[in-house]
Amino acid sequence: MDLENFREMYTAELQEARSVEVQLVDALPKMADAADNGDLSTAFQTHLEETRGHQRRVESILKRLGASPAEHDDQGMRGLIHEAEKMIGMTDRGPLRDAALIASAQRIEHYEIAVYGTLATYAKCLGMDDQKQALADIMEEEKTTDENLSDLAAGIINPTAAEAA
Repeated sequence: MDLENFREMYTAELQEARSVEVQLVDALPKMADAADNGDLSTAFQTHLEETRGHQRRVESILKRLGASPAEHDDQGMRGLIHEAEKMIGMTDRGPLRDAALIASAQRIEHYEIAVYGTLATYAKCLGMDDQKQALADIMEEEKTTDENLSDLAAGIINPTAAEAA
């Protein structure tokens, strides 16, 4: 599909964002199951519920634009999830795997922050202030998840993994 204008690009990027959320709905339960630390597992489960909400919000925006939600498959997220799965396979259950899971999850969160920051900017340029706000809200939720993961990593998981080295 060739994009002919900014609105079409915005719509295509929204479809990519929807793909990101769909892929994460599938990946987060696996990450929660792979985590040894209960707080980390809970963080992944909590983020799963947020992710389902993000998916619904993006689908709602696409519906208002008259666009199919399933038009695109985000390959960037597919790669990030593949790397997370690879790290799970390379580590035994315990603090080292938990540290690897956090690193993988934070790569994913940073990607999502970039996606939603860009989309919010596009929506603003297009004069779609309600959509801009919804997308900025999702970006802030992703930032909060990233901060929570950083707190878990710095507070207990990384120091515990480093002690075992």
